[in-house]
Amino acid sequence: MSVLSVLGAGGVIGTLGALAGTFDGPVLHVVNLVFSAGWSWACFAFLIGYTRASKTESAWLASTALAVGVAVYYLLKSLSPAAPIGMTSDGMSSEGISSGILSWGICAFVFGAPLGLFGNLARIPGIGGLPFRLLVPLIAFVETSARLKVEADSAGHFVEVTWSTIRVIVVLTAVALVAHTVWQWARSARKSESRA
Repeated sequence: MSVLSVLGAGGVIGTLGALAGTFDGPVLHVVNLVFSAGWSWACFAFLIGYTRASKTESAWLASTALAVGVAVYYLLKSLSPAAPIGMTSDGMSSEGISSGILSWGICAFVFGAPLGLFGNLARIPGIGGLPFRLLVPLIAFVETSARLKVEADSAGHFVEVTWSTIRVIVVLTAVALVAHTVWQWARSARKSESRA
């Protein structure tokens, strides 16, 4: 993917997070929950790093694309009737939006770079890259578990089902990643034995 495509994808993530909640329908509600959660943004930065050959490019491009996503998210939220997460509707002044862009934009740069780098390191074959490949499932599991404790009672059954489903998916993903790594390791060990 070109650099412009990656930055454009950051804008798409920001758009999905900001606008999906403004429409009715269960699918869009799930999209809103997913793209307003931190783990999906972490996954995006990680995947940017995974697709780049250079560690430096992985870090800076992940940070920049996340910052683009944050800017788009808060700009679109300022145009919609719902306030961005963490802000009340009476705090939707331009200062509140620019403050959100600035504070979350800084977070995007601070956390985007290591996530992009970890995504690049996840390309290391075998057991060496496995801890990095397990990072996003771990982040998703921890965040959804915390959200289940905090949001499930107040947000309703639909939110609880969404977070529970995501938790099951990330556990299955982690198991598949470990199983694939073990399978590759066993296969290369058999090839080494057959050559000897």
